[in-house]
Amino acid sequence: MTKFLYTQSVSHRNYLIIPFEFAKFDNEMVYSYILLSDKGYKGSFHKAKNPAQLYSSNLKEIIEIAQTHLNEKTEESHDIDYFRQRYVYRDNLLILHEEAGKCFYDHYPPNELRNIAAPKLFYTAPECLSWVKRGLDRNILSEPMQS
Repeated sequence: MTKFLYTQSVSHRNYLIIPFEFAKFDNEMVYSYILLSDKGYKGSFHKAKNPAQLYSSNLKEIIEIAQTHLNEKTEESHDIDYFRQRYVYRDNLLILHEEAGKCFYDHYPPNELRNIAAPKLFYTAPECLSWVKRGLDRNILSEPMQS
């Protein structure tokens, strides 16, 4: 099961580079990455796992590999950073978007790059973030205790 390192994610050329632990060899971690596009499925590399097909035992280097690949393979880039308002809460990635006086969000769980956001609009980013956090807290509290 892959656990994405959302806290180490980097926004670059309209993509979010999300590193993850790919494998462990001789007690050394090997990292890979996956991409999210600000255009969703219309982005050429949306949810692409390591399209550069290069790996690294250094987290900073895997981000640089992804950035270099995006610099070489993507042409369009705009100034609006879709991933600017991103938060990690209880290992979940939350991406907030504000547009025309409304706020909505994307929500990705820790081990699966699947947007599970509810179709709900908010008037402010703090209101949206608070609502999502309450929902995640409720889910944690309602889970059965494991021994």
